[in-house]
Amino acid sequence: MFKLAHISDVHLGPLPRLSIQELFSKRITGFVNWHRNRRKHLFGSTLDLLLDDIRAHQADHLAVTGDLVNLASGIEIRAAAAWLRALGDPADTSVVPGNHDAYVPGAYEKSMRAWYDYVRGDLAPPQWQEDRHIFPYLRVRDKVAIVGCSTAVATPPFAASGFFGARQARDTVNMLRAAGEAGLFRVVMIHHPPIRGATTFYKRMIGIRRFAAVISTGGAELVLHGHTHLNTLHWLRGQVQPVPVVGIASASQGPGSIKPAAAYNLFSIDGSPGAWELSGERFSLNRAGDAVIQESVDIFAP
Repeated sequence: MFKLAHISDVHLGPLPRLSIQELFSKRITGFVNWHRNRRKHLFGSTLDLLLDDIRAHQADHLAVTGDLVNLASGIEIRAAAAWLRALGDPADTSVVPGNHDAYVPGAYEKSMRAWYDYVRGDLAPPQWQEDRHIFPYLRVRDKVAIVGCSTAVATPPFAASGFFGARQARDTVNMLRAAGEAGLFRVVMIHHPPIRGATTFYKRMIGIRRFAAVISTGGAELVLHGHTHLNTLHWLRGQVQPVPVVGIASASQGPGSIKPAAAYNLFSIDGSPGAWELSGERFSLNRAGDAVIQESVDIFAP
């Protein structure tokens, strides 16, 4: 049995001091939002509690579906790189970027360069190459194929949309088909929810129909996403049967907000092609915010 843990929207804090030049951009709106809203509810200690619980459950792999930082300043990107290294071997953690990781023009490239060991496929070059497409990537762990996709793009102020384009769609279909022919359980990671109506218009994913065609054509067994800071379950049409699309609360969300408290999903994958067995449990921060609730929630329960 393979155990896959899923967290998202880490939003590592606290927000560092930024120069006037750094704030003279879209970052000023995020800076104000952080101090008026996010800093009241996002706490690093909750993230530590989740990670400790994930280790206690002996997960084989950790999936992080984006938004490691807040404003994608250089200090934040380097701090996120240090946080990733502290998690352990890059082979055991897979990351895809979110809109906050590409907050302003140029931030995406800086983030991917700094986090490259966590966003590259098994057969990718060991060193970052400026003009090379990273996504989609493929990582094979035991009987599981982890396919990482990116929707991270810089957007104007007050927008947080993502984009899934034709080139990435074609490559993802080919990757999923090959993984299916190899007899692997296919997990697709993406930041924005690939579900129409799952979020507001200005936070939507552009290319939802294209992504749905990828899943129905290429095949997959599980899709993981973040972005909404909500614990959700949707379904997409698959080649043989519906494919679960699972979202998760922010990994740094403290109690007392309108958003659900920090949580992680733990998936158990077993079986073989045509007879895969998938179960999912969710573990959440308690009301006091000082422990992770041990009574798990069955993600797929009716």
